[in-house]
Amino acid sequence: MTDRTEAVTLHPETRAIRAGRADNDTALAPILWATTTFVTPTVDEGRRLATAVGAARFYSRYGNPTVAGFEEAIAQLEGAETARAFASGMGAISAVVLGLCSTGDHIVAQRQLYAGTQLLLQTACPRFGIDVTFVDGTRPGAFAEAVVPGTTTLVLAETPANPRLDLVDLDEVGAIAGPITVVDSTFATPLVQRPLDHGVDLVVHSATKAIAGHNDATLGVVAGAAELVNWLYSFAVLQGANASPFDAMNGLRGLRTLGVRLERQSANAGALARFLEGHPAVAEVRWPGLESHPQHELAARQMALPGGLLTFDLAGGIEAGTTFVEALEIAQLATSLGGPETLVTHPASTTHVNLTPEELLCNGIAPGTIRLSAGLEHPDDLVADVAQALERVAAAG
Repeated sequence: MTDRTEAVTLHPETRAIRAGRADNDTALAPILWATTTFVTPTVDEGRRLATAVGAARFYSRYGNPTVAGFEEAIAQLEGAETARAFASGMGAISAVVLGLCSTGDHIVAQRQLYAGTQLLLQTACPRFGIDVTFVDGTRPGAFAEAVVPGTTTLVLAETPANPRLDLVDLDEVGAIAGPITVVDSTFATPLVQRPLDHGVDLVVHSATKAIAGHNDATLGVVAGAAELVNWLYSFAVLQGANASPFDAMNGLRGLRTLGVRLERQSANAGALARFLEGHPAVAEVRWPGLESHPQHELAARQMALPGGLLTFDLAGGIEAGTTFVEALEIAQLATSLGGPETLVTHPASTTHVNLTPEELLCNGIAPGTIRLSAGLEHPDDLVADVAQALERVAAAG
């Protein structure tokens, strides 16, 4: 069992293990409530549950005890009043954007975004009469300058950004008055940074990634003040992108080891980044822990760890990128991140494939850009694997 006092006094790594146990009774492992619906004893009770916010024992599209445990855990880790879980990170982002914005509203978002979010803003929002302005999220003051008083409803940031690990100053975003401020903190997790502590209104995660951490759960979550999250609740019920109890259970299990996984993944990413930075086949390496990262000082100020993600550009372009990812033997070519296995992604052909060449260039994504999610393997094995793949690149060139 946990309480709010624990959530305040314990270190985050301990909270990750203790949180989300309110319905566990004496069970150590999360309890799976694998049911779509619950019996209601009376008509009046059914009416109450159907109109309540967050009913966990009515119908699982409205809520579920296993899902509620995951939501409670995320809320504690983010220092939020409450949270709402979704079937995916895009389910969470879509709920925030479409649940809070209406025809005639204006959104300010950064250019450096996960492509799914960018396409939602570029394609769906105009259909509903929602205007979107994209700014360079790394430029100081860019978000605030683009806000239109009385019209801008939402300011949306992502930090570290997918895939080049560009950072946004959380204090700057949190200081913007008027619109609701939202930060996608997927790459960081609550153990690396807490946007709400910087004055941001809502924090969003694709918990599919490092939070669940085992490549076996598809989850999204939004956390923040109860007033805002509860406002989203009715839209979320109608949207239907509710989290499954099974995925929420796996999300809770993943949280138990998040602290130690992040430490190992950050250390492995650092070993790889330093090796790559000195290699002649590599044009640029991006990892917040490197002094060469253009926002290294900002990373040190607002991130507890540099994280397990790094991005690098191969000088040989698409041919070099293809040869490299297909030559790896330990690291695997797969479109995700944050799991126990080291994964590589070629953003131009996968995560950002639907962007135009001009949009890719604007986002800093080149044909030879590689995103690597460091896993839990021994660092020497990973460095050796990357080294032999680069040798294959040199031989092919």
